[in-house]
Amino acid sequence: MNLKKSLFLLPNAITLASIFCGFDAIRIASDARSDDEFFRAALLLIFAMIFDTLDGRVARATKTQSAFGLQIDSLADVVSFGAAPAFLVYKWSLEQLGRAGLVAAFAFLACGAIRLARFNVLTMAEKGKPSKPGKYIVGLPIPGAAGILISLVVTNHAIAGDLHSRKYAWVLLAVVVALSGFMVSTIKFRSFKDVRLSARTVAFVGFVIASSAVVSAYTRPAFVLVWLLFGYILIGVIESLAGIPRAIARRRRLTERERPARD
Repeated sequence: MNLKKSLFLLPNAITLASIFCGFDAIRIASDARSDDEFFRAALLLIFAMIFDTLDGRVARATKTQSAFGLQIDSLADVVSFGAAPAFLVYKWSLEQLGRAGLVAAFAFLACGAIRLARFNVLTMAEKGKPSKPGKYIVGLPIPGAAGILISLVVTNHAIAGDLHSRKYAWVLLAVVVALSGFMVSTIKFRSFKDVRLSARTVAFVGFVIASSAVVSAYTRPAFVLVWLLFGYILIGVIESLAGIPRAIARRRRLTERERPARD
């Protein structure tokens, strides 16, 4: 058996495992009658995230990155981090809001698909192969958006809460709509692909650990994941807002340089 062909199949098999987790999560959520069953569906999506992380690493380690791998990975993300979490949250809570809940859940899926299509176009190198990831990613990555919805379901189960009740349904709808907007936005989020050991990195890791400890102490440990994911979005928004004055100043300098030439 050709070893190279076998290695090519390995990352794609892992990607298919991610799709299966998303598919099975939808199956469980469709008939879920208790919080335990919704929790099981959310756990499957966490496994899908693990597989999604592994397939890329395996492809890079075995040097089997390809245009096919890029496309199937995006299709897997549409299922496991678009359709599955949208349907899970709809059945878990948004269904109580009728048509508004349905529209919000579909908006999450639609914006996730648009975001993935844009990502493929921006990262496509020669012959459709994936290019080396940059320091920033345009738009909130769909696994991050899905992670927030999944973490809410997991956290609610951990604290035996009622986040899925009707009194919180409109808040959840607002969260889903906001995440949808972040995915198709032009806000640049860090990819953390260029992380190097430095004083700034150590300080950042220290802040993450300290803030997580505070959140755990004053609320519940289950809320730490929610905090970290929302913090990731907050960093992207703050960095984008901080970059606006620099962009304006840069444009002004370019305009001033061009003005003498026009005169």
